[in-house]
Amino acid sequence: MYPRTTAHDHGLFTATDGQSVYWEESGNPHGVPALYLHGGPGGGLGSRGYVTKFDPERYRIIGLDQRGCGRSAPLAHEAAHDLEANTTPRLIADLDELREHLGIEAWVVNGVSWGSTLAIAYAQAHPGRVRGIVLFAVTTTSRAEVDWITEGVGMIFPEEWDRFAAHAEQAEATYRRREGRLVEAYARLLRDPITRDAASLAWARWEDVHVSVGTGGFRRDPRWEDEGFRHAFTVLASHYWAHDGFAEPPLLDRMDRIGHIPAVLIHGRRDISGPVRTAWELHRRWPASRLVIDEGDGHGGAGMVEEWVRANDEFGSLARF
Repeated sequence: MYPRTTAHDHGLFTATDGQSVYWEESGNPHGVPALYLHGGPGGGLGSRGYVTKFDPERYRIIGLDQRGCGRSAPLAHEAAHDLEANTTPRLIADLDELREHLGIEAWVVNGVSWGSTLAIAYAQAHPGRVRGIVLFAVTTTSRAEVDWITEGVGMIFPEEWDRFAAHAEQAEATYRRREGRLVEAYARLLRDPITRDAASLAWARWEDVHVSVGTGGFRRDPRWEDEGFRHAFTVLASHYWAHDGFAEPPLLDRMDRIGHIPAVLIHGRRDISGPVRTAWELHRRWPASRLVIDEGDGHGGAGMVEEWVRANDEFGSLARF
């Protein structure tokens, strides 16, 4: 990996609908432009670990907190935020408006977990603006993936899923397990300021459980201690998942738009949250892609990170694609 350099420029970009999106720039101002898309939805840029995956001599590295989270404003759980306007098409518009604001013609796009969904959706909308794609912990946020991560994976963690579902049953009068979508019940609970905090704690615990395989075992993510982060994250994640990523038609059905764009798809064999089948189906429909499966990692891990850095080194060494 490369040094965790400091940002040499940053700001709040005002999108055309008035929402403010935080962005920052690192690396070589004259290098190959690269865009990093964080996970979640709602994960934010965090402590800038993403910059260590790019050679700062080769790349002009752009990161942003997607609308409603991190240092963007207002946050998703705040009254001033229009959650109905927070959709994948709107995020795509944010990205392209930011690209124009920064004077970038085209960039290498990196996406992690949910960020890989957004990267694919952006490329499908603007294929001419994407020079290459690197996806890590690959998702497309389809209904099948969402139902798996919120319900199906309970077959592996039955005691924890029972706790997760029981909270919704007790707090949401219209939900009964197996009679409705659990993710939709949580989306309602998390939009309500009265039920939000307890629901966000239950959601956060479930997040820590289902990512535990292949990532060192169960441990609490310290970011959940920040109530503002926890509320924004859980509101956004449940909102997007309840709407199947706002992708209609599903991303897998639109791969003809980007099949020519070079891509590296990196996934862990032991990823219980998002089984490798999604990455495999994407690869099958993406002629210019290379699939890397790490046999020991889950929803992230050291081996996958090495492949991530290697993929960016490959793209960064090419002046043109």
